[in-house]
Amino acid sequence: MSIPQSGGGPIEHHDQMAQYLADGCKPREDWRIGTEHEKFGYCKDTLKPLPYEGDRSIRVMLEGLRDRHNWAPVEEGGKLIGLEKDGANISLEPGGQLELSGAPVETIHETCDEVNTHLREVKDVADEIGVGFIGLGAAPEWSHEQMDLMPKGRYKLMDSYMQKVGTMGTTMMRRTCTVQVNLDFASEADMVQKMRVAVAMQPIANALFANSPFLDGKPNGVKSTRGLVWRNLDDARTGMVPFVFDESFGFEAWVQYALDVPMYFVYRDGKYIDALGQSFRDFLKGELPALPGEKPTLSDWADHLTTLFPEARVKKFIEMRGADGGPWRRLCALPAFWVGLMYDQSALDGAWDLVKDWDAETREELRIAASTHGLQAEVGELKMHDLAREAVALSEAGLKSRARPGAGGLVPDETHFLNALRDSIETGRVPADDLLADYHGPWNGDLSRIYAEYSY
Repeated sequence: MSIPQSGGGPIEHHDQMAQYLADGCKPREDWRIGTEHEKFGYCKDTLKPLPYEGDRSIRVMLEGLRDRHNWAPVEEGGKLIGLEKDGANISLEPGGQLELSGAPVETIHETCDEVNTHLREVKDVADEIGVGFIGLGAAPEWSHEQMDLMPKGRYKLMDSYMQKVGTMGTTMMRRTCTVQVNLDFASEADMVQKMRVAVAMQPIANALFANSPFLDGKPNGVKSTRGLVWRNLDDARTGMVPFVFDESFGFEAWVQYALDVPMYFVYRDGKYIDALGQSFRDFLKGELPALPGEKPTLSDWADHLTTLFPEARVKKFIEMRGADGGPWRRLCALPAFWVGLMYDQSALDGAWDLVKDWDAETREELRIAASTHGLQAEVGELKMHDLAREAVALSEAGLKSRARPGAGGLVPDETHFLNALRDSIETGRVPADDLLADYHGPWNGDLSRIYAEYSY
């Protein structure tokens, strides 16, 4: 989850909100890659989730990373709730999921080095206190009640609101994990093309990265429980945002969408003020019940944009949000997949050709089928396995065209980071299929074995 935004003056003209998004436009040479991934921590002896406080806890993990690996603390209300270093930050999801939001880098090689360093540092601290971390899209056994809500004002407000909308909001907050990548755009037209491809192809990413077939200690009947959860959350702020495919779509259309999403909060003087369900349009008029007579700043606008949760999201960059958290290889494969598609114009055009004839109903059906069936999903004549094969081939071609070498020039490009996805294309199996095979085979229904065999 995002941290509070800062640095914005008062909104005096409506156009400032679209301009805020447009200010993200960058020339191609300045495009960067920002990868985020979340993971669950647990006590190795009890296999229970980490609480915030205690000898083996989230707080102790953060303190260890701070003290042993030179991360700077981030506090809220006197509580340690995150860390910062060299353009990256470590933050907490609502249920204590530990998230690395990586620094903006130029290549997947750098992204993967960053992931390696982070996981090594986490293991260094975790091993000393008897803690493990695992990459899955959903907590396989733990109940909502077993997972502490982290001490962040934003989460307290969200937790209350999520119990009033949808059916699985609190499950999303505490019991799911994702990996995502943030990518740049050159212009409004470039943003539009990338957003259309991003939204349409999120089901393909969900299928390829499906890694959460369990919930409450047993198979859940789907390949991506996380995908199922996000389909039953809060219709006002989630989903496939069909207006992105309208001819008139651009920065201003995203502004209008965001203005209609109910607010969560306003951040003032280090505190979150309850604005649940209130209207940013009223805020612009100085009529927000939470702050009567006060008008918003650009920081308030930036904060509000972080409370929109569609499958792909526009801020000053585009966030790809459709994939389950997972094993190390897929933490590098996810940014490679999207960079190959988005940062080479021929690959981007090819991706658009693949999806441009789909209507809103087809896109939504693919979203549902992906989370349920993974690569075995079918919608009409569309077969997910075939779509994924084409998408990965386009991404590979894009990465070859980028030709960004690594390992001191010994590796000519970034295509090897797609190997995990190539394996899935060849076998038709994604991580969820392997997990289910283990559960029904050698584990003999003992889901506790997942921790020893699939942790980092």
